[in-house]
Amino acid sequence: MNLSFFDQFASPYFLGIPLILLSMLFPTLLFPTPNNRWITNRLSTIQLWSLHSITKQLMAPLNKEGHKWALILTSLTMLLLTINLLGLLPYTFTPTTQLSMNMALAFPLWLATLLTGLRNQPSISLGHLLPEGTPTPLIPALIMIETTSLLIRPLALGVRLTANLTAGHLLIQLISTAITALLPIMPTVSILTTSILFLLTILEVAVAMIQAYVFVLLLSLYLQENI
Repeated sequence: MNLSFFDQFASPYFLGIPLILLSMLFPTLLFPTPNNRWITNRLSTIQLWSLHSITKQLMAPLNKEGHKWALILTSLTMLLLTINLLGLLPYTFTPTTQLSMNMALAFPLWLATLLTGLRNQPSISLGHLLPEGTPTPLIPALIMIETTSLLIRPLALGVRLTANLTAGHLLIQLISTAITALLPIMPTVSILTTSILFLLTILEVAVAMIQAYVFVLLLSLYLQENI
């Protein structure tokens, strides 16, 4: 029975074909296509307002050189946000619970920010590995520590997103299983547990939105260090 709790995180297959790519691309079809009309509907207005707010928050700490990343970071935020929220629906698959996918998103973008810094300002980027005023005997150790902390950044990005979403999905499934088991035995306790499940679902909606924002925000902060 314990193994069945993790079946929801297995990538779905159809006729031997993995459907994870379809589950990643399908959320993009839910966004309405903007048109050239002056008068738009409420959905388009909300979409434009959300994109503007997200872009403004992400680009606030960056200079004009970093504004070239606005399209990439905003698109990544909307993609992660939509995938995380759709994954809370029943009988759906959440691609962001897969560490491989999150690492595939985190590592190339982190590497791009690092290479941008090494190309534009190599001395400043390398200077982050050694804080100013470090005693001479501690220089080798601090360089190793700072290099390690730099290299584990993409791993931390991927693991953070995976762990938070996986834990939330497991809690929802565990409480749902408990409600089903308690319903014929203790209906009152089952009803009270249902209220806890409702509150947990609201919390998971907030976690899905926050984790998508934190993922991209950390990437923007890494970019800020290198431009």
